[in-house]
Amino acid sequence: MPRRIKAFALSVFMCTACAAMAAGFCARAETATDGDARQTTVQAMFFNVGKADCALLALGDARYLVDTGSKDSADAMLRALAYYGVEKLDGVIITHTDKDHVGGLKALLKSDITVEKLYAPTFSVLEDDEHPVVKQAEKRGIPLQRLNAGDAIPVSDTVRFAVLGPLSLDPAEENNNSLVLRLETHEGDMLLAGDMLEQEESELLAAGVIGSAAVLKVGHHGARDASSELFLYTVRPQVAVISTDPEEDDDTPAPQVIRRLWNIGADVLITHQASCCVLVTLDGGNAVGRLVDYPVE
Repeated sequence: MPRRIKAFALSVFMCTACAAMAAGFCARAETATDGDARQTTVQAMFFNVGKADCALLALGDARYLVDTGSKDSADAMLRALAYYGVEKLDGVIITHTDKDHVGGLKALLKSDITVEKLYAPTFSVLEDDEHPVVKQAEKRGIPLQRLNAGDAIPVSDTVRFAVLGPLSLDPAEENNNSLVLRLETHEGDMLLAGDMLEQEESELLAAGVIGSAAVLKVGHHGARDASSELFLYTVRPQVAVISTDPEEDDDTPAPQVIRRLWNIGADVLITHQASCCVLVTLDGGNAVGRLVDYPVE
């Protein structure tokens, strides 16, 4: 099926199902306003960077970026960061070395934005002399911390990133070496699944480290090889965000993944639906997501 036809069909499928189900499954895009990132202490902006991943976490006064999109989407990432007034990042966390997650790192580090620290998983199919995060950290003199399951990144007394996985090295599949992070906050939790596939999901479920979370950044761009029924029924997010663009990858998001998310009552938002980002707010254990468009000039 041609990409444009499949993307159109998926759009029709989603909107028809939304209309038939309880209100809230298809959010209407709104225009961003200055200060959106600081209305509350816990917000996440999942940027539209095409079929790639890049999310800004606004945690009180701290700002963390999880992944940097691709080289081709670096301008979109920098535009969104500028829109939200980001001049300094307390940390940049790269979940794994696939180019649609680490590709924008060089552009970010060459920009005027100050990056205090870099983070990357210990497990990778790449040796350090080929690892893009290691190379950039050494070149620019930025501290780098390699992360393992059980580690944590403290943000404040009430906020931290807990590293759930990976638990082991997959020498053949870098997606299964993705960092899986649980952002634990006083307002509720977010689970950031990177690109982990069902194999890594099964390993983490068996270890008993996956629990419910108000927000889920869906793994592997909503592709069919991730987000198993058992995994989603365990997490049961209120809001699920998929970072992809079906015009670039017509296999994402997979209709069966969308159906699984709807079956557990999740509000499903996809980054390509907004010119800027999907904005998710946590407040008192409740998650609310909406689409944010740039103002029309």
